[in-house]
Amino acid sequence: MVAIMEKMRAMVLSECAKIETNPLKLTQIDRHEIKRPNEILLKIEACGVCHSQLHGIEGDWLDIGIPPALPTVPGHEVVGKIIGIGKDVTKFKVGDRAGITPLLEACQKCQYCLEGKEYLCESSIITGESFKGGYTEYITVTENFATKVPESMKAEYAAPLFCAGITAYKAVKAAEPKQDKKIGIFGIGGVGHMAVQFAKVENCDVIAFSRTQSHLDVAKRLGANDAMKFTENQEEFLSTLKEKHGTLDAAIVFAPADIVTDTAIKSVKKGGLIVIATVGENPAFSAFEEKTIRGTLIGSTKDMEQVIKICDEKNIEVITQTFPLENANEVLKKLKDSEIEARGVLIP
Repeated sequence: MVAIMEKMRAMVLSECAKIETNPLKLTQIDRHEIKRPNEILLKIEACGVCHSQLHGIEGDWLDIGIPPALPTVPGHEVVGKIIGIGKDVTKFKVGDRAGITPLLEACQKCQYCLEGKEYLCESSIITGESFKGGYTEYITVTENFATKVPESMKAEYAAPLFCAGITAYKAVKAAEPKQDKKIGIFGIGGVGHMAVQFAKVENCDVIAFSRTQSHLDVAKRLGANDAMKFTENQEEFLSTLKEKHGTLDAAIVFAPADIVTDTAIKSVKKGGLIVIATVGENPAFSAFEEKTIRGTLIGSTKDMEQVIKICDEKNIEVITQTFPLENANEVLKKLKDSEIEARGVLIP
């Protein structure tokens, strides 16, 4: 007798297309079940909506292999309740809450994994690039790639921490924060508004830059020492910045525009540091100024544990708007049109 698979609702991408054409279709697919002894099964409570998903859905990143295959279920910042565990699981029990970052799995044997940099693993598997994505109702993951979420932490608050939160934390860490260090944060959206707060936890002087006044208002409210409007008239922008604040000690770039990256590099002092947390062309800079340009990616599972701890203890604010799962196309369209103040979150 053939067992009948239980089904679950999922927003499935079968073909890359502009979000205005509603490429994500609400579909019944086979429910994920535990297949390995070290896996846990999560009933998803919330999944954050990341801007990178928009690029994948619209086909902007096909030249770099994203998405690697179709059909797929997007979504890579997931929080849920554990409803099943494999026989070898020791880190969790049924009823616990856990979250998953974009890193669904890594080999745990290579040099990167052994150094605690599993996010650089050549064999890594990315959440939301197969049917194991967050725009659905259930997901499985091995226990080593899940992080405990406190019972008191709301799902819509916790979910964005698993991509936007860890990206912001890791970028600030990469900027080598210390008291009174003058750090400019370029792009105050779903990631940038958290970076402002992580930098303030380290007692840095934070100057926020955005094209959008509402984002600047948010940055000021969250503790930025100043918030300045970004303009593409680079000479004028740099002149105003120098007049108000001098040159920056470091800059962090979240806005995915080459003009922003170029301006950020020019805003930093000689010998300063620029952290690039976005995709773009190779930046140009003068070697004689001894500036350091550093890329950053999501962090390790240990980093993720730190993010949860800091957010819980320091009451880091996460600005979210919640929507039902079936509204994923609409949310991504709003994100594209800059109509989401910070982070959209889907609730199954």
